[in-house]
Amino acid sequence: MIFTLLFTLIIFVLSGVFGADDRNEIKSISVMKGDSVTLHTDVTEVQRDDLILWTFGSQDNLIAEIHKQFMYLFDGKESFRNSLQMEQKTGSLTVANMRPEHSGLYQLTAIIRGRTSYKTFNVTVSDTLEISVTRLPVPVISSNPSQCSSSSSSSQQNCSLVCSVLNVSHVTLSWYKGNSLLSSISVSDLSISLSLPLEVEYQDKNSYSCVLNNPISNQTQHLDITQLCHTCSGNISALQRTEGVKVH
Repeated sequence: MIFTLLFTLIIFVLSGVFGADDRNEIKSISVMKGDSVTLHTDVTEVQRDDLILWTFGSQDNLIAEIHKQFMYLFDGKESFRNSLQMEQKTGSLTVANMRPEHSGLYQLTAIIRGRTSYKTFNVTVSDTLEISVTRLPVPVISSNPSQCSSSSSSSQQNCSLVCSVLNVSHVTLSWYKGNSLLSSISVSDLSISLSLPLEVEYQDKNSYSCVLNNPISNQTQHLDITQLCHTCSGNISALQRTEGVKVH
């Protein structure tokens, strides 16, 4: 084992000297505390003479390797104890139960069929406590009268609504009818805008609400059908009554 490690480190240094110009750009990945992340090698299958090396932080901090088709995980250190997994066929590395101390640069050196390639991942682990620092925006419910329709068998009109929110991450946007979930959409690590449509009858007397939530808090927007769904000739409206709820 010691001989293998020393031999591997020698190859690692040599490959760093002769192949440094082949290093590609850094790929950034954001995950939540407690989640798992898999860093892919893009190798189809590791052969006997191939070499896979994973380091964390500095290049001499080896955390995983495949050499001569033998796999080694150096997870005895406190920070990675029982957290590392590696797929022997491809060399892809999985870090389970991510914690803030797992944030940093993960560097791959792969010597496949005599050719050296490199990949670098900048992994950021977000603690759930950090989510509560930024207050969730209140979702906005709007209607588009140009999309409302009338049933040929009755005088009832259908009103097309949409609940939307801007620049959010690690949240779920949902429509509720009373306490029953109608539909939902979620986003993880990207900061994007979300929208969720809903169609109701003009004379519907049920209670509807749109809820934006993360593991810490939520914001609720209640639907007022009489305000938003006037007639097909009405203007696009936005609801004004809001309610913020803190989840403990």
